[in-house]
Amino acid sequence: MEEKKYRSYVKILNQELVPALGCTEPIAIAFAAAKAREVLGKMPEKIELFCSGNIIKNVKGVIVPNSGGMKGMDVAAVLGAVGGNAKQELAVLEEVKDHDIEMMKKLVEKGICKCSLAVDVPNLYIQVTEYAGEEYALVEIRDHHTNITKIEKNKEILFEKASEESEDSESKKAEGQLTVKDIIEFANEVKIEDVQEVLDRQIACNTAISREGLKNCYGAAIGKTILEAYPNDVKARAKAAAAAGSDARMNGCSMPVIINSGSGNQGMTVSLPVIEYAKELKVSKEELYRALVVSNLVAIHQKYYIGDLSAYCGVVCAATGSGAAITYMKKGTYQQISDTITNTIANIGGMVCDGAKASCAAKIASAVEAAILGHCMSMNRRCFQEGEGLVQKDVEKTIESIGKVGREGMRETDIKILNIMLGNEE
Repeated sequence: MEEKKYRSYVKILNQELVPALGCTEPIAIAFAAAKAREVLGKMPEKIELFCSGNIIKNVKGVIVPNSGGMKGMDVAAVLGAVGGNAKQELAVLEEVKDHDIEMMKKLVEKGICKCSLAVDVPNLYIQVTEYAGEEYALVEIRDHHTNITKIEKNKEILFEKASEESEDSESKKAEGQLTVKDIIEFANEVKIEDVQEVLDRQIACNTAISREGLKNCYGAAIGKTILEAYPNDVKARAKAAAAAGSDARMNGCSMPVIINSGSGNQGMTVSLPVIEYAKELKVSKEELYRALVVSNLVAIHQKYYIGDLSAYCGVVCAATGSGAAITYMKKGTYQQISDTITNTIANIGGMVCDGAKASCAAKIASAVEAAILGHCMSMNRRCFQEGEGLVQKDVEKTIESIGKVGREGMRETDIKILNIMLGNEE
């Protein structure tokens, strides 16, 4: 593989596989609010919050970590302003103390934060304005959870970044050049020292929260339920591991996860089933690293076409990555890995995202089940054929066609879901 492409693939992994504390949408709000408080230089007396529909959808049903079990956009914003550390980015609430939680509860009850829907904005959009007396500070985030595009204080623009200037755009351009063939070539050739640190962190963090979800009852306890029913089945263990991490994360566990494509649920789904199969197959640590490279990059490849937030459930992309990695660990050919991807997204592609919540764990289990089926089909040289639904002549065209449905075709679905969730439908 040419050096420039090799380096871009390493960079993609380092940029995408970062730690986050709790669901990334409320955390992004807390990050923006913490940054605004930092710029303002004092405790705000009033907070105005404008968010895109997809942000609202993914904040509504999850517990904000280190909040004392509370939910809501106002909770995320106020806690970020009161106790957040913006320098920690997606771990912004890691240092919250008990007295911060008590202050947040009083300010939320007082109603200092007004939350509104932002229109005609990107799918991922947050604007926080904090006021203290005659002073104010504004922070805007677009397209990516930590991508600050504007900072303003007292009518003075302190920072502004056009979308074409952003590092996020540069990384997305690189992601747009991913192919399954090149991903496999990179996985085969990558020097382990170039990816070991980021993958060790993914293994450690995501395994830890999965164990927490299996040990204790969070939400609907999907992971525990699966493992209790099928304790000796590697397929069940793979589903349970990923689902249990989501059980914990969606329901208030403050342990960090390593995300993929801006999502902790996707980060767990793309890694934990691969780790379970690696144990079952007794592969070496190096083989696990290479398989995780395949899994992570295949997921990112699909999400490039769909976007970070849409009505298309992103865990489908992540589970597809896991299925491809399992095929890779079983010495599958390029064609068999491609067929695993096709089989999976032809089966479960289009599962809707109706916000972050406890049932995400069940969707993860369903997506991993479909990926394992897709893997088993491909190892027996069985694959859905061109012309069957959205399946195209090759894996790249199939990924692109599914992506167009997720990004463009499901826009109206997204609006309908949001209106129902906000009570705007009779």
